[in-house]
Amino acid sequence: MPYTPDLGRLLTPGARFTDQHGAYLIEVHPVGDIALPTGQVVGCDPLVRPDAEPFTVTVPPGRHPARAWVAAVLREDAEVDRRVAALELVVSDGPTVRWEPAVVGDQDVADLGTDDYFGYGVDAGAGTLADPTALAVLETWDEERVEEVFIPAELPSSPVPGLITAVLDEATGANVVTVATGWGDGCYGTWIGRAADGRVTSIVTDFMVIPG
Repeated sequence: MPYTPDLGRLLTPGARFTDQHGAYLIEVHPVGDIALPTGQVVGCDPLVRPDAEPFTVTVPPGRHPARAWVAAVLREDAEVDRRVAALELVVSDGPTVRWEPAVVGDQDVADLGTDDYFGYGVDAGAGTLADPTALAVLETWDEERVEEVFIPAELPSSPVPGLITAVLDEATGANVVTVATGWGDGCYGTWIGRAADGRVTSIVTDFMVIPG
């Protein structure tokens, strides 16, 4: 069956994972609200593909809280690094009982082979979950302005690597929140969480930091 991460375990503050290199201790950090005036959600590297398609699943328009799940990388119980393991858009309260792959366009989960997944490509080490309204504005920016806002010489101090927040559409408040993507560039999948009644509870991009 298609690859699905163990999000129930990953999205648990204090969860600890180990491999041959050491341990990974999960922390959760709020990263502010994401304004979604259209209710559409795009997962992408906004510095490279602000024109990416939105997921087929939509959410209620409005502001929704987001949080970064950060792995403190431990060697002999001392923190040596920090990596963002996942970015989550919280849509509704209540427990998530199942997860499904987030798809765009005509992607069909039935086409996925064992351990395959759909994902978005990252080439600038940044990831976001944002409304197309904000990304359409970003698409019009020149390289200098993109770098000034999203690639500053000195990043703001934060326990979340690569955290940058900027409002791009003043009329709607649509913003872009970026985080550093796991170990860097790659292809990262996003999953839709649902409650027992089918309501969307959250949208999560897994940056594949955690072993297994």
